[in-house]
Amino acid sequence: MNKATIAAHLALAAWVAGTSTNVSAQAVAPVQGGVYTCVDAKGRKLTSDRPIVECIDREQKILNPSGTVRAKVGPSLTAKELADIEAKEKREAEERNRTAEEKRRDRALLTRYPSKAVHDQERADALAQITVVIKAASNRLEELGKQRRSIDEEMEFYKKDPTKAPAYVRRQLEENTQSQAVQRRFIGEQEAEVKRVNERFDDELGRLKQLWAAAAAVPK
Repeated sequence: MNKATIAAHLALAAWVAGTSTNVSAQAVAPVQGGVYTCVDAKGRKLTSDRPIVECIDREQKILNPSGTVRAKVGPSLTAKELADIEAKEKREAEERNRTAEEKRRDRALLTRYPSKAVHDQERADALAQITVVIKAASNRLEELGKQRRSIDEEMEFYKKDPTKAPAYVRRQLEENTQSQAVQRRFIGEQEAEVKRVNERFDDELGRLKQLWAAAAAVPK
């Protein structure tokens, strides 16, 4: 049902509602730029710039100024029926858009990954970049560990009362503890990223296998 048809049905529904409250049919606004026409129960051909009372129980056509049919309506639908139709059409439009978007993504996926080898290589490249970052953070953590052992050796002299240790030593100890915590947290985040990357590529691969199989089945 197009917008013109829906607008016409709304006008008819408004007329029905109007008659139930003794509102004149003349109060119903006409469809912009359209002419209603119908054949009533007596066989008369009627025309009007708004829903025709005598044809409320039968089909009415809405004509453009050129005489072509813009829409067909009737018998009159209730406001609820119209709302249900519009809701159904909205759901169908959303489903069409979703399907179109899915097809677009599939085409983009096939263009980017024409084969499993290409997909495997991109996965390996993505993981390699994260591995480099983790390695650098691990090296830094190892350096901090060496520094900590040196600091602990100094603190050994103040084992009984650490508060007597020089301020610079206590400051080094605190900074080292914080730095190690930062590096460990960062490494944990990168390891989680490895998991996310693998999950993404696994999901893509599952879909790609279907797309590759479908493409291979198409006659050349």
